[in-house]
Amino acid sequence: MMRELKTFLAVVRFGTFASAGAHIGVTQSAVSAQMQRLEEDLGFPLFDRTGRSASLNPAGKRAVTVAEELLAVYARLAHPDEDNEQGGQLRVGAIASAQVSFLVPALQRFRTVAPAWRVRLIPGLSLNLLSMVDSGDADLAILIKPPFAIPSELRWQTLRREPYVMLVPATLSIASWRDGLRAHPFIRYDTGSFGGRLVDRFLRRSRINVQEIVELDELQAIVDLVAHGVGVALVPLAASLRVNDAVTVLSLGEETFHRDIGILERNVQPRKKMLERFMQCVIEASLPLAGTNEQVGIVEDRHAPRPIGDDEDAD
Repeated sequence: MMRELKTFLAVVRFGTFASAGAHIGVTQSAVSAQMQRLEEDLGFPLFDRTGRSASLNPAGKRAVTVAEELLAVYARLAHPDEDNEQGGQLRVGAIASAQVSFLVPALQRFRTVAPAWRVRLIPGLSLNLLSMVDSGDADLAILIKPPFAIPSELRWQTLRREPYVMLVPATLSIASWRDGLRAHPFIRYDTGSFGGRLVDRFLRRSRINVQEIVELDELQAIVDLVAHGVGVALVPLAASLRVNDAVTVLSLGEETFHRDIGILERNVQPRKKMLERFMQCVIEASLPLAGTNEQVGIVEDRHAPRPIGDDEDAD
């Protein structure tokens, strides 16, 4: 029933079954099925259903407070006391590029300061990880800052700011990133990810139509495709990237945009002390990466681009 209660509170927070499903990573029909099971278990309806819409009835409104209390009690039952040095488990979500860069030394540091504790690393895209932290299925997550307002129940801390660059096969001679994007096949960073949405917004602001040939989420795979001459790409200069001589890294100059990598956690949650210890390990491990990728030679655009006016989609 805990999962159904979490979904119920997501419906309350986001207003509709469809919106709740989008935020917690399930379909609208799955949300509807969970709400029906919850109502069957409780023995009374929570919603007044009219056609395709549903709204909380008086019993549903009363159930909100009780559901929040039950989930809070369950969280205390499932998690060891924050001062417990005998051990426990932290559930940490992380995007792929964080897992293969600063999370490795962070886990090593945490092992030293809290040897009795276990970390369960949960991979995923930023949107799914955000939903897991929001629902309490993850204690914290390292992800890309979303291009929308973070819920007030959550807290964000930026770890690093990564500039986007254009990757070009070294066999091509490109003077301007604008010309390169227009003239050559484009390898797109997955628009389902927060980082990929930033690329999409940049292209729309720049009024550039690309010849898209493939779309994927794995940044290193994008680098490798460029190295093999498949096309050009726009990617963040992530700490985990390995760029060889087969790839030219072209600066976007004054039009450079960024993605922020950071830690997302709930404002109030159990085992706060141990989470703070882990977060400090992550912060310390990410600091040496400030100069990462300095060895990558970034070529300046030979033609100064015209300024792009700020708008509501700006990074």
